[in-house]
Amino acid sequence: MRIVIDLQGAQAINHNRGIGRYSLSLALAMVRNRGNHDVLIALNGLFPDTIEPIRKAFDGLLPQENIRIWHAIGPVSEMDERNSARRKAAELVRKVFLSSLKPDVVHVTSLFEGLGDDAITSIGLFNQDIPTAVTLYDLIPYIHPKPYLENPSVNKWYRGKIEHLRRAHLWLAISDSSRREGVEHLILPEEWVINISSDADAHFIPLEISPNEEQRIRQKYGLNRPFVMYTGGIDYRKNIEGLIRAYAKLPQQLRRDHQLAIVCSIQPEQKALLESLAMEQGLDSGELVLTGFVPEEDLLALYNLCALFVFPSWHEGFGLPALEAMRCGAPVIGANTSSIPEVIGWEEALFDPHSDDEMSAAIQRGLTDKDFRDKLIRHCKKQAEHFSWDESARRAIEAMERLHSGMNTQNAEISQKFAQPHRPKLAYISPLPPERSGIADYTAELLPALAEHYEIEVIVDQADVEDRWIKERCPIRSVKWFEENHHQFDRIMYHFGNSSFHQHMFPLLESIPGVVVLHDFFLSGIQAHRDIHGGAPHAWAQALYSSHGYHAALERYTAADTADVIWRYPANLPVLQRAQSVIVHSENSRKLATQWYGPEAAADWSIIPHLRVPAEPSNREGIRRQLGFEPDDLVICSFGHIGPTKQNHRLLQAFLASPLNAKAKAKLVFLGQNHSGEYGQDLLQTITASECSARIRITGWTDTETYRAYLAASDIAVQLRTLSRGETSGAVLDCMNYGLPTIVNTHGSLADLDEDGVWMLPDDFEDDDLVTALTTLAHDRELRRHLGSKARNIVHTKHAPQACAQMYFRAIEQSYEQAKFGLPGLLPAIANLN
Repeated sequence: MRIVIDLQGAQAINHNRGIGRYSLSLALAMVRNRGNHDVLIALNGLFPDTIEPIRKAFDGLLPQENIRIWHAIGPVSEMDERNSARRKAAELVRKVFLSSLKPDVVHVTSLFEGLGDDAITSIGLFNQDIPTAVTLYDLIPYIHPKPYLENPSVNKWYRGKIEHLRRAHLWLAISDSSRREGVEHLILPEEWVINISSDADAHFIPLEISPNEEQRIRQKYGLNRPFVMYTGGIDYRKNIEGLIRAYAKLPQQLRRDHQLAIVCSIQPEQKALLESLAMEQGLDSGELVLTGFVPEEDLLALYNLCALFVFPSWHEGFGLPALEAMRCGAPVIGANTSSIPEVIGWEEALFDPHSDDEMSAAIQRGLTDKDFRDKLIRHCKKQAEHFSWDESARRAIEAMERLHSGMNTQNAEISQKFAQPHRPKLAYISPLPPERSGIADYTAELLPALAEHYEIEVIVDQADVEDRWIKERCPIRSVKWFEENHHQFDRIMYHFGNSSFHQHMFPLLESIPGVVVLHDFFLSGIQAHRDIHGGAPHAWAQALYSSHGYHAALERYTAADTADVIWRYPANLPVLQRAQSVIVHSENSRKLATQWYGPEAAADWSIIPHLRVPAEPSNREGIRRQLGFEPDDLVICSFGHIGPTKQNHRLLQAFLASPLNAKAKAKLVFLGQNHSGEYGQDLLQTITASECSARIRITGWTDTETYRAYLAASDIAVQLRTLSRGETSGAVLDCMNYGLPTIVNTHGSLADLDEDGVWMLPDDFEDDDLVTALTTLAHDRELRRHLGSKARNIVHTKHAPQACAQMYFRAIEQSYEQAKFGLPGLLPAIANLN
């Protein structure tokens, strides 16, 4: 499961306060407890000063590449109406960014942000399909709109966030009190509102404070007596006025021996009001201390030094200051409302915050009753052990796992959604027969099965199309026509290969996005062809630069032999980046993408097996006679163009070194065009010099009918590879389809073949390995029959056209569904903003 944590809660204006600390601490704990789950942190680039501190916090726990930053144009705060258009665009950008991370669950650590800063938080605004969890701190303004929502702008912002909150799929409450608020006031589903609780940061611990340090702290804040402490902010619900009134009711001598310390930031007008209240209640000068802002290290010392900590708030989401004080060994008492009883956990330590008399009595008891005080200290220490960030994280992850499992049950609904009442119109861009391309033949086999799902029109850059089914069933369009009419299509699919038959597709893809089927991972050959032969000047250099950087582009002009550069670099990143989605035929292509472009490069690629129409039974003996073979000849054949990457010379050497060399009935056939260079000449010379040259032939290029005839006539196939460019061997599947026992080596996509259906040699095999394979199969007719039968069954099940076409349909439809929430959908959405 991939969990994306939107950590703006640790970036926004209050990131140094409770919500910010909670967001970061829980995220750190989730990373520590992630197990096999993948966790990504999403940060808002409009808070640049927060990014490096957050990176530092996760250093050593999470790879830095798992921390992702998205960017929008600011300012976007909601209080300023002039930001409206930018904010709406930023909301869409954030959603597309989150979608691009392919999350199984998104966790919004703080939804109620962005009123006075540049945080952007929303749920279900652009794509409601992303399962979303949100931290539920409290619903205090919703339950008590006065005074919190009296400002119309604040009220509008808050009510809008409530609607986003309702659209979440999972609510992670920080206390059981917050959980009950969500269920009772927003009618959230009980089973998906989970109390994950909270904890205090690890540095809140009992300290041995030296006399000198204690004196410094006391002098700094004017605390010259034992003091009763409160911290947590100045807010209506915090009940600071009630605390001052209750403290004023203490016996005069007890007040004279102590001080009341309100430890938090305070605005001048608030300070004046509280000081005025203290005077009205009869407190002498020095009895009330308003410290103002206190740095973290001083706060820790004050927790350790206080005589009693009082938390009088009548509504809290959790009440973190009470737990922090307990962790520091302070005796803690607090209100008996909302979440505070969960934190303190002892009824005797609680009071009615609405009763000044009851609060005053609790304070007096905490200062004067030694037995109660000792019990309180012991209880607070034990109670504080019940809270753990790791436990909170485990609860959160378990809830997300349950959510993810539940969302997976929607696959049936997705399939039903894709079962559309009419077939979408598909533009299919590929070479077609009679072009001498394996991809053209592949297309001829795929289209009839794919036509069950789409109305297909083919887009070609060739003079003629010979396939009868295509000509009768699919309108054939030119590239120019497609450029002018592409908007007529619901879906567009390109079939890219590393040959000149695909050169027209590159400029098309630049302007007309679509799904790309990548038959060859390396596109360097066609990129070089476009460049060198003038079809697209500098295209190869540009592809090298964008894919591999300056040094690769430089080699295009400085290498002694540019063929070395073609072999060295894929030069395919422009195609991958412009593709709406990518389909490949083997896991090897995804491995190559990871090797060249990083671990996430092919995370969302689809793998669809190379299809094959089941071969029809044939008159094998009659075909063998037509090809010049005797009934008892042993025909060993290698299919495909001859060249170094096919290791044809290794097969020739093995044949000549084996006992088959001396057997008059053993025939070796290389079915394909011979290499035009030195390699081909060397192969011919070796054959001519051999004693069995009459039994070895190179056919040259053959048409489809002859190709299939040799498949039907052969006894053993040998299909070897080296220096793979990420291509998939259709010839191997042809051999298996015809029930030929086939010898391959575990190189490139051949390694993905089912080992039960082929004779698998090591990638870096020895000549003796190949000799053994040839000799064994030559002498064991039953082994050949068994291996061929297995191969045929594999092709007829895993590679059947209908099964592959269904996989294409799902991959294409999912791609277009996701595109609505990716860049193709983002740009129109922003353009249509009011």
